[in-house]
Amino acid sequence: MAQFSTQDYAMMLRAIKLAQRGIYTTAPNPNVGCVITNGEEIVGEGFHARAGEPHAEVHALRMAGDKAQGATAYVTLEPCSHYGRTPPCAEGLIKAKVAKVICAMQDPNPQVAGRGIQMLRDAGIEVQVGLLEADARALNPAFIKRMESGNPYVQLKMAASLDGQTALANGQSQWITSPQARQDVQSLRAKSGAILSTSKTVIDDNASLNVRWHDLPTSVQAIYPQEALRQPLRVILDRQNQLQDELKLFSVEGEVVRVGEQGDLVPQLDASGHIELRHLLTTLVTEHNVNHLWVEAGATLASSLIKQGLVDELVIYLAPKLMGSDGRGLVGALGLTAMYQVIDLEIKELKQVGPDIRITATPIYKEQ
Repeated sequence: MAQFSTQDYAMMLRAIKLAQRGIYTTAPNPNVGCVITNGEEIVGEGFHARAGEPHAEVHALRMAGDKAQGATAYVTLEPCSHYGRTPPCAEGLIKAKVAKVICAMQDPNPQVAGRGIQMLRDAGIEVQVGLLEADARALNPAFIKRMESGNPYVQLKMAASLDGQTALANGQSQWITSPQARQDVQSLRAKSGAILSTSKTVIDDNASLNVRWHDLPTSVQAIYPQEALRQPLRVILDRQNQLQDELKLFSVEGEVVRVGEQGDLVPQLDASGHIELRHLLTTLVTEHNVNHLWVEAGATLASSLIKQGLVDELVIYLAPKLMGSDGRGLVGALGLTAMYQVIDLEIKELKQVGPDIRITATPIYKEQ
Protein backbone atom coordinates (compact mmCIF):
# COMPACT_ATOMS: atom_id res chain seq x y z
CA MET A 1 0.00 0.00 0.00
CA ALA A 2 1.28 3.46 -0.95
CA GLN A 3 2.72 5.62 1.81
CA PHE A 4 1.72 9.27 1.65
CA SER A 5 3.45 12.21 3.32
CA THR A 6 1.96 15.15 5.18
CA GLN A 7 2.60 17.26 2.07
CA ASP A 8 0.78 14.70 -0.08
CA TYR A 9 -2.31 15.00 2.12
CA ALA A 10 -2.16 18.80 2.13
CA MET A 11 -1.81 19.03 -1.67
CA MET A 12 -4.63 16.57 -2.35
CA LEU A 13 -6.90 18.48 0.03
CA ARG A 14 -6.03 21.61 -1.94
CA ALA A 15 -6.89 19.80 -5.19
CA ILE A 16 -10.24 18.70 -3.72
CA LYS A 17 -11.07 22.28 -2.71
CA LEU A 18 -10.21 23.43 -6.24
CA ALA A 19 -12.48 20.74 -7.71
CA GLN A 20 -15.38 22.03 -5.60
CA ARG A 21 -15.26 25.31 -7.51
CA GLY A 22 -16.82 23.54 -10.48
CA ILE A 23 -19.85 22.06 -8.71
CA TYR A 24 -22.33 24.37 -10.46
CA THR A 25 -20.86 24.25 -13.95
CA THR A 26 -19.15 20.98 -14.91
CA ALA A 27 -22.20 18.74 -15.49
CA PRO A 28 -22.27 16.22 -17.06
CA ASN A 29 -18.50 16.07 -16.54
CA PRO A 30 -17.00 15.31 -13.11
CA ASN A 31 -15.53 17.89 -10.75
CA VAL A 32 -11.75 17.57 -10.84
CA GLY A 33 -8.90 19.53 -9.27
CA CYS A 34 -5.15 19.36 -9.86
CA VAL A 35 -2.10 20.74 -8.01
CA ILE A 36 1.49 20.46 -9.29
CA THR A 37 4.43 20.82 -6.93
CA ASN A 38 8.15 21.00 -7.58
CA GLY A 39 9.76 20.20 -4.26
CA GLU A 40 7.66 22.05 -1.70
CA GLU A 41 6.65 24.82 -4.12
CA ILE A 42 3.22 24.85 -5.79
CA VAL A 43 4.02 25.64 -9.42
CA GLY A 44 0.61 25.01 -10.98
CA GLU A 45 -3.00 24.35 -10.10
CA GLY A 46 -6.40 24.33 -11.72
CA PHE A 47 -9.88 22.83 -11.87
CA HIS A 48 -12.31 21.72 -14.55
CA ALA A 49 -14.93 24.41 -15.10
CA ARG A 50 -17.28 23.03 -17.76
CA ALA A 51 -17.67 20.32 -20.39
CA GLY A 52 -15.71 21.02 -23.56
CA GLU A 53 -13.24 23.29 -21.81
CA PRO A 54 -9.73 22.34 -20.59
CA HIS A 55 -9.47 19.78 -17.81
CA ALA A 56 -7.91 20.52 -14.43
CA GLU A 57 -4.52 19.08 -15.42
CA VAL A 58 -4.32 21.34 -18.50
CA HIS A 59 -4.86 24.49 -16.42
CA ALA A 60 -2.27 23.33 -13.88
CA LEU A 61 0.32 22.42 -16.56
CA ARG A 62 -0.14 25.78 -18.32
CA MET A 63 0.51 27.56 -15.03
CA ALA A 64 3.53 25.38 -14.22
CA GLY A 65 5.21 25.69 -17.61
CA ASP A 66 8.78 24.32 -17.57
CA LYS A 67 8.57 23.82 -13.79
CA ALA A 68 6.36 20.77 -14.44
CA GLN A 69 9.45 18.79 -15.43
CA GLY A 70 10.35 16.46 -12.58
CA ALA A 71 7.33 17.65 -10.57
CA THR A 72 4.56 15.79 -8.72
CA ALA A 73 0.95 16.17 -9.91
CA TYR A 74 -1.91 15.63 -7.46
CA VAL A 75 -5.21 14.89 -9.24
CA THR A 76 -8.57 14.11 -7.64
CA LEU A 77 -9.49 11.73 -10.50
CA GLU A 78 -7.37 9.53 -12.74
CA PRO A 79 -6.14 11.55 -15.77
CA CYS A 80 -8.14 10.72 -18.88
CA SER A 81 -6.55 8.57 -21.58
CA HIS A 82 -8.97 9.06 -24.50
CA TYR A 83 -9.58 11.78 -27.06
CA GLY A 84 -12.91 13.51 -26.45
CA ARG A 85 -13.57 17.21 -26.92
CA THR A 86 -10.12 17.71 -25.35
CA PRO A 87 -6.88 15.69 -25.71
CA PRO A 88 -5.99 13.08 -23.05
CA CYS A 89 -4.58 14.57 -19.85
CA ALA A 90 -2.32 11.55 -19.30
CA GLU A 91 -0.58 12.44 -22.56
CA GLY A 92 -0.18 16.06 -21.43
CA LEU A 93 1.46 14.98 -18.16
CA ILE A 94 3.83 12.69 -20.07
CA LYS A 95 4.84 15.46 -22.50
CA ALA A 96 5.43 17.82 -19.56
CA LYS A 97 7.82 15.20 -18.09
CA VAL A 98 6.34 15.12 -14.60
CA ALA A 99 8.05 12.56 -12.37
CA LYS A 100 5.10 11.43 -10.27
CA VAL A 101 1.31 11.48 -10.33
CA ILE A 102 -0.84 10.88 -7.25
CA CYS A 103 -4.51 10.18 -8.00
CA ALA A 104 -7.20 10.16 -5.35
CA MET A 105 -9.19 7.54 -7.26
CA GLN A 106 -9.42 5.57 -10.47
CA ASP A 107 -11.89 6.94 -13.00
CA PRO A 108 -15.13 4.85 -13.06
CA ASN A 109 -15.66 5.86 -16.70
CA PRO A 110 -15.25 2.64 -18.75
CA GLN A 111 -13.41 4.71 -21.40
CA VAL A 112 -10.68 5.43 -18.83
CA ALA A 113 -10.88 2.91 -15.92
CA GLY A 114 -7.17 2.46 -15.29
CA ARG A 115 -5.95 3.19 -18.82
CA GLY A 116 -4.71 6.66 -17.88
CA ILE A 117 -2.76 5.23 -14.95
CA GLN A 118 -1.24 2.53 -17.16
CA MET A 119 -0.32 5.07 -19.85
CA LEU A 120 1.57 7.11 -17.25
CA ARG A 121 3.35 4.04 -15.85
CA ASP A 122 4.29 2.86 -19.34
CA ALA A 123 5.96 6.25 -19.83
CA GLY A 124 8.07 5.70 -16.71
CA ILE A 125 6.07 8.00 -14.43
CA GLU A 126 5.52 6.84 -10.85
CA VAL A 127 1.78 6.64 -10.07
CA GLN A 128 0.10 6.21 -6.69
CA VAL A 129 -3.66 5.84 -6.26
CA GLY A 130 -6.03 6.08 -3.27
CA LEU A 131 -5.06 9.25 -1.38
CA LEU A 132 -8.25 10.70 0.19
CA GLU A 133 -10.36 8.50 -2.08
CA ALA A 134 -13.55 8.87 0.02
CA ASP A 135 -13.29 12.67 -0.20
CA ALA A 136 -12.73 12.46 -3.95
CA ARG A 137 -15.74 10.17 -4.42
CA ALA A 138 -17.87 12.65 -2.46
CA LEU A 139 -17.09 15.25 -5.13
CA ASN A 140 -18.91 13.29 -7.83
CA PRO A 141 -21.63 10.93 -6.52
CA ALA A 142 -23.79 11.46 -9.62
CA PHE A 143 -21.01 10.95 -12.16
CA ILE A 144 -19.81 7.86 -10.32
CA LYS A 145 -23.30 6.33 -10.08
CA ARG A 146 -23.93 6.89 -13.77
CA MET A 147 -20.62 5.31 -14.75
CA GLU A 148 -21.05 2.34 -12.42
CA SER A 149 -24.76 1.63 -12.97
CA GLY A 150 -26.01 3.52 -16.02
CA ASN A 151 -28.55 5.33 -13.85
CA PRO A 152 -28.68 8.91 -12.56
CA TYR A 153 -28.20 9.93 -8.95
CA VAL A 154 -31.67 10.86 -7.69
CA GLN A 155 -32.26 13.46 -4.98
CA LEU A 156 -35.86 13.84 -3.82
CA LYS A 157 -36.68 17.19 -2.26
CA MET A 158 -39.71 17.58 -0.01
CA ALA A 159 -40.95 20.31 2.32
CA ALA A 160 -43.41 19.91 5.18
CA SER A 161 -44.63 21.30 8.46
CA LEU A 162 -43.25 19.75 11.64
CA ASP A 163 -46.25 17.40 11.71
CA GLY A 164 -45.46 16.15 8.20
CA GLN A 165 -48.01 18.05 6.11
CA THR A 166 -47.19 19.53 2.71
CA ALA A 167 -50.42 21.49 2.20
CA LEU A 168 -53.70 22.35 3.85
CA ALA A 169 -56.77 20.26 3.03
CA ASN A 170 -57.78 22.88 0.42
CA GLY A 171 -54.40 22.55 -1.30
CA GLN A 172 -52.79 25.79 -0.12
CA SER A 173 -49.06 25.34 0.42
CA GLN A 174 -47.29 28.63 -0.33
CA TRP A 175 -45.27 29.11 1.67
CA ILE A 176 -44.57 26.39 4.21
CA THR A 177 -40.85 27.04 4.32
CA SER A 178 -38.90 30.26 4.73
CA PRO A 179 -37.22 32.45 2.08
CA GLN A 180 -33.88 31.12 3.33
CA ALA A 181 -34.97 27.53 2.64
CA ARG A 182 -36.17 28.49 -0.83
CA GLN A 183 -32.78 30.09 -1.51
CA ASP A 184 -31.14 26.89 -0.34
CA VAL A 185 -33.27 24.90 -2.80
CA GLN A 186 -32.06 27.17 -5.59
CA SER A 187 -28.44 26.30 -4.82
CA LEU A 188 -29.24 22.57 -4.83
CA ARG A 189 -31.20 22.83 -8.08
CA ALA A 190 -28.21 24.58 -9.63
CA LYS A 191 -25.99 21.52 -9.03
CA SER A 192 -28.33 19.15 -10.87
CA GLY A 193 -28.44 18.16 -14.53
CA ALA A 194 -32.22 17.85 -14.64
CA ILE A 195 -35.27 18.56 -12.50
CA LEU A 196 -38.16 16.07 -12.53
CA SER A 197 -41.71 17.06 -11.65
CA THR A 198 -45.32 16.48 -12.68
CA SER A 199 -47.82 18.59 -14.58
CA LYS A 200 -49.99 18.68 -11.43
CA THR A 201 -47.21 20.24 -9.36
CA VAL A 202 -46.33 22.70 -12.14
CA ILE A 203 -49.97 23.76 -12.62
CA ASP A 204 -50.88 23.90 -8.91
CA ASP A 205 -47.90 26.15 -8.07
CA ASN A 206 -47.40 27.70 -11.53
CA ALA A 207 -43.82 26.63 -10.95
CA SER A 208 -40.98 27.63 -13.25
CA LEU A 209 -38.55 25.05 -11.79
CA ASN A 210 -35.56 27.01 -13.05
CA VAL A 211 -32.46 28.37 -11.33
CA ARG A 212 -32.79 32.08 -10.55
CA TRP A 213 -29.38 33.60 -9.93
CA HIS A 214 -30.77 36.52 -7.90
CA ASP A 215 -32.47 34.02 -5.57
CA LEU A 216 -29.26 32.09 -4.87
CA PRO A 217 -27.63 32.61 -1.47
CA THR A 218 -25.01 35.36 -1.57
CA SER A 219 -22.36 32.79 -0.65
CA VAL A 220 -23.16 30.92 -3.87
CA GLN A 221 -23.38 34.07 -5.99
CA ALA A 222 -19.83 34.92 -4.88
CA ILE A 223 -18.42 31.78 -6.52
CA TYR A 224 -20.96 31.35 -9.33
CA PRO A 225 -21.12 34.40 -11.63
CA GLN A 226 -24.44 35.14 -13.31
CA GLU A 227 -22.94 34.83 -16.80
CA ALA A 228 -21.97 31.23 -16.03
CA LEU A 229 -25.52 30.22 -14.99
CA ARG A 230 -26.48 26.78 -16.30
CA GLN A 231 -30.16 25.83 -16.43
CA PRO A 232 -30.96 22.16 -15.66
CA LEU A 233 -33.20 20.32 -18.07
CA ARG A 234 -36.79 20.37 -16.77
CA VAL A 235 -38.55 17.01 -17.21
CA ILE A 236 -42.30 17.06 -16.61
CA LEU A 237 -44.57 14.01 -16.42
CA ASP A 238 -47.60 15.10 -18.49
CA ARG A 239 -49.52 12.04 -19.65
CA GLN A 240 -52.81 13.97 -19.90
CA ASN A 241 -51.24 16.74 -22.00
CA GLN A 242 -52.25 19.39 -19.44
CA LEU A 243 -49.35 21.83 -19.73
CA GLN A 244 -50.32 25.10 -21.41
CA ASP A 245 -48.03 27.62 -23.11
CA GLU A 246 -48.96 30.45 -20.71
CA LEU A 247 -47.41 28.72 -17.69
CA LYS A 248 -44.28 30.23 -16.13
CA LEU A 249 -42.52 26.98 -16.98
CA PHE A 250 -42.33 28.08 -20.63
CA SER A 251 -41.62 31.78 -20.06
CA VAL A 252 -38.14 31.38 -18.57
CA GLU A 253 -34.83 30.24 -20.01
CA GLY A 254 -34.09 26.51 -20.12
CA GLU A 255 -35.22 23.42 -22.01
CA VAL A 256 -38.40 21.55 -21.08
CA VAL A 257 -39.02 17.88 -21.89
CA ARG A 258 -42.65 16.77 -21.60
CA VAL A 259 -43.10 13.06 -20.86
CA GLY A 260 -46.35 11.70 -22.29
CA GLU A 261 -47.94 10.07 -25.30
CA GLN A 262 -48.09 13.49 -27.01
CA GLY A 263 -44.93 14.82 -25.41
CA ASP A 264 -41.27 15.13 -26.34
CA LEU A 265 -40.49 11.79 -24.72
CA VAL A 266 -42.99 8.94 -25.00
CA PRO A 267 -42.73 6.83 -21.84
CA GLN A 268 -42.68 3.09 -21.45
CA LEU A 269 -45.61 1.91 -19.33
CA ASP A 270 -45.69 -0.89 -16.75
CA ALA A 271 -48.33 -3.64 -16.49
CA SER A 272 -50.59 -1.28 -14.49
CA GLY A 273 -50.42 1.44 -17.13
CA HIS A 274 -48.15 3.71 -15.10
CA ILE A 275 -44.94 5.30 -16.37
CA GLU A 276 -42.03 2.88 -15.95
CA LEU A 277 -39.88 5.19 -13.84
CA ARG A 278 -36.73 3.07 -13.90
CA HIS A 279 -36.77 3.05 -17.70
CA LEU A 280 -37.41 6.81 -17.74
CA LEU A 281 -34.37 7.47 -15.54
CA THR A 282 -32.15 5.35 -17.78
CA THR A 283 -33.49 7.21 -20.83
CA LEU A 284 -32.56 10.54 -19.26
CA VAL A 285 -28.98 9.25 -19.01
CA THR A 286 -28.74 7.81 -22.53
CA GLU A 287 -30.71 10.45 -24.45
CA HIS A 288 -30.18 13.59 -22.37
CA ASN A 289 -26.80 13.01 -20.69
CA VAL A 290 -28.21 13.45 -17.17
CA ASN A 291 -26.05 12.34 -14.22
CA HIS A 292 -27.88 14.09 -11.40
CA LEU A 293 -31.67 14.24 -11.17
CA TRP A 294 -33.36 16.59 -8.68
CA VAL A 295 -37.03 15.74 -8.00
CA GLU A 296 -39.63 18.27 -6.84
CA ALA A 297 -43.12 16.81 -6.89
CA GLY A 298 -46.04 15.71 -4.76
CA ALA A 299 -46.65 12.71 -2.56
CA THR A 300 -47.66 10.34 -5.37
CA LEU A 301 -44.46 10.58 -7.41
CA ALA A 302 -42.41 10.65 -4.20
CA SER A 303 -43.94 7.38 -2.98
CA SER A 304 -43.56 5.71 -6.40
CA LEU A 305 -39.84 6.56 -6.54
CA ILE A 306 -39.29 5.39 -2.96
CA LYS A 307 -41.26 2.16 -3.38
CA GLN A 308 -39.16 1.26 -6.41
CA GLY A 309 -35.90 2.01 -4.60
CA LEU A 310 -34.96 4.78 -7.03
CA VAL A 311 -34.16 7.56 -4.56
CA ASP A 312 -30.50 7.90 -3.57
CA GLU A 313 -30.94 10.82 -1.20
CA LEU A 314 -33.80 12.66 0.48
CA VAL A 315 -33.59 16.39 1.15
CA ILE A 316 -36.43 17.31 3.52
CA TYR A 317 -37.15 20.80 4.81
CA LEU A 318 -39.20 20.87 8.02
CA ALA A 319 -40.80 24.16 8.94
CA PRO A 320 -41.69 25.07 12.56
CA LYS A 321 -45.42 24.98 11.81
CA LEU A 322 -48.34 22.70 12.67
CA MET A 323 -50.96 22.09 9.97
CA GLY A 324 -53.04 19.24 11.41
CA SER A 325 -53.88 15.75 10.24
CA ASP A 326 -56.50 17.07 7.79
CA GLY A 327 -53.64 18.40 5.65
CA ARG A 328 -51.83 16.57 2.86
CA GLY A 329 -49.07 14.18 3.85
CA LEU A 330 -45.42 14.17 2.83
CA VAL A 331 -45.36 10.78 1.10
CA GLY A 332 -48.17 8.83 -0.53
CA ALA A 333 -49.17 5.28 0.33
CA LEU A 334 -46.33 2.77 0.47
CA GLY A 335 -48.57 -0.25 1.07
CA LEU A 336 -46.76 -1.37 4.22
CA THR A 337 -48.45 -3.84 6.56
CA ALA A 338 -45.70 -4.67 9.08
CA MET A 339 -43.01 -2.69 10.86
CA TYR A 340 -40.20 -4.73 9.34
CA GLN A 341 -41.21 -3.28 5.96
CA VAL A 342 -40.71 0.36 6.91
CA ILE A 343 -37.96 2.23 5.10
CA ASP A 344 -35.20 3.29 7.46
CA LEU A 345 -33.23 6.44 6.77
CA GLU A 346 -29.57 7.08 7.47
CA ILE A 347 -29.39 10.76 8.37
CA LYS A 348 -26.31 12.32 6.78
CA GLU A 349 -26.80 15.92 7.87
CA LEU A 350 -29.07 18.11 9.98
CA LYS A 351 -28.80 21.80 9.24
CA GLN A 352 -30.81 24.82 10.28
CA VAL A 353 -31.69 26.98 7.28
CA GLY A 354 -33.33 30.16 8.51
CA PRO A 355 -36.09 28.98 10.88
CA ASP A 356 -36.36 25.61 9.09
CA ILE A 357 -34.45 22.36 9.47
CA ARG A 358 -32.95 20.63 6.45
CA ILE A 359 -32.57 16.87 6.80
CA THR A 360 -30.36 15.07 4.31
CA ALA A 361 -30.84 11.31 4.48
CA THR A 362 -30.19 8.12 2.54
CA PRO A 363 -32.97 5.51 2.29
CA ILE A 364 -31.94 2.01 3.36
CA TYR A 365 -33.78 -0.34 1.04
CA LYS A 366 -34.45 -3.86 2.23
CA GLU A 367 -34.00 -6.89 0.00
CA GLN A 368 -37.29 -7.91 -1.55
